[in-house]
Amino acid sequence: MAKNKKKVINLSHQNISFIEKERHIKIISFNPNSMEVEVTVTQDDEPKKIMKLPLGHLPKEIKKLVRPV
Repeated sequence: MAKNKKKVINLSHQNISFIEKERHIKIISFNPNSMEVEVTVTQDDEPKKIMKLPLGHLPKEIKKLVRPV
């Protein structure tokens, strides 16, 4: 019996972002299968990189916006 795979949820239009250690982090998408978010990291008004972070590494307020339960 195959598991139902959930689709990646695009969150870029919601403009969910936060600041951590002088870096502006904006959430792009949420993958409920792996419980990871894809984010863009901007420092000094220059986009630095796109990376994936585990949902557990986000601040509590942001987690509620990404995955309301």
